[in-house]
Amino acid sequence: MSVIYLLISISIIVAIGFFIAFIRAVKTGQYDDDYTPSVRMLFDDELLKSTQKEERPEKQDEK
Repeated sequence: MSVIYLLISISIIVAIGFFIAFIRAVKTGQYDDDYTPSVRMLFDDELLKSTQKEERPEKQDEK
């Protein structure tokens, strides 16, 4: 039974370590994306063309 307490305490310590590492990474800006907004403007025209094609109904032949 003492082994279970040891394993639970070790797992809690490891979880706290990962949480601290995650908080530190977020605060230092590791997850900030500076590249995508500058590239997104290059592909805006393609997105507009594809949405216009979807909005336009296709002509159907009437008999």
